[in-house]
Amino acid sequence: MYIYKAAVIGAGTMGAGIAQVITYSGLPVILRDMNQEAVDRGLATVRKIYQNRVDKGKMTESEMEQKMALVSGATDNSGFSDVDIVIEAIYEDIAVKQKLFQELESVCPEGCIFASNTSSLPISAIASATKKPDKVIGMHFFNPAPVMKLIEVIPGLGTSDETIDDVVLFSESLRKIPIRVQECAGFLVNRLLMPYLNEAAIALQEGAEPAKSIDAALVDFGMPMGPLTLFDMVGIDVSVKVSDILHDAYGPRATAAAILRELEKANRLGTKNGAGFYEYDDEKREDLQILIDKVENKGVEKSEFSANRLIMPMINEAVISLQEGVASAEDIDIAMMAGTGFPQDKGGPLHYADQIGVDVVLSELESLTKAHGERFWPAPMLKRMVLGGYLGEKAGKGFFHY
Repeated sequence: MYIYKAAVIGAGTMGAGIAQVITYSGLPVILRDMNQEAVDRGLATVRKIYQNRVDKGKMTESEMEQKMALVSGATDNSGFSDVDIVIEAIYEDIAVKQKLFQELESVCPEGCIFASNTSSLPISAIASATKKPDKVIGMHFFNPAPVMKLIEVIPGLGTSDETIDDVVLFSESLRKIPIRVQECAGFLVNRLLMPYLNEAAIALQEGAEPAKSIDAALVDFGMPMGPLTLFDMVGIDVSVKVSDILHDAYGPRATAAAILRELEKANRLGTKNGAGFYEYDDEKREDLQILIDKVENKGVEKSEFSANRLIMPMINEAVISLQEGVASAEDIDIAMMAGTGFPQDKGGPLHYADQIGVDVVLSELESLTKAHGERFWPAPMLKRMVLGGYLGEKAGKGFFHY
């Protein structure tokens, strides 16, 4: 099915960004929210994105107005009778998302696709409240949507092949990179990213290195920003919520660093309210070191730190995801480069494992397990590969063939 018209529910930063991406591809889109004020803010965000392009000489004023003519605002469903896809970008509450899709089923065409931009909630559970689970799918854009190339396409248990194919083609028409991901907690990118971020927070609370040194080490590795800076951008409260979802699914290895909850309690939520791991304004708040001192690390001396301590859990989770069939090795690497900025010269976590040696990765994880605990326990696939001689580039075969 070709998509001729779209709708986006939720006119916040994410929803407005998605609407802009759709109009940029030449398709009309309805941007809906609860009230006119929210809709107007969303439309202003779309215009601001285009104005930035005009200011940089990437498009003319006339071209901007042509694109803006493709987006219309709404506070109800009166214009939804001919939309081919609805993408919801509202807050992460499964009951609210279920109610929304039930409501839309009665006003949208029979063949309309219902896509959720959720970053963590199960698609099958959202679809269970609808009469057409075959038409419900996850379509996870990354923030900022106009810039980030990756879209995770997540079928639920009942999603039809036709719906999957339609959303993949639609994503490509938006000039994005769609990666099909098997439904699981955190999907793919967040599932691999959180162990990396969380280990940075644990290293900080254990006194391994100051925040700036931890961030600098990972920037030197090639990441676009440090993990603690990224925590602040994502939001400490959001990170805690995602961590809890991952812990519920994957158990102890996904236990959130205690410092995250201390930051949340102290209302240091990141850039959005002026302080997180770093200070962004001059307001007086509880000092970060005081919060670190509240965290109990019984039996933990000043622990050692290296970039590997953060990168190895990401590689390990990538291998576990590969074992489970969440995505192919190639798609895992593409997703992490496009979705997190994993350095392209290292080719993604699995290519990087092949570069340094799968046996080296296994040895590093075994050493980290002894030093820091079972959250570093190596994926069974790593041991099988080493025993079978699949050591990476030096052996001509690893996660990829050389």
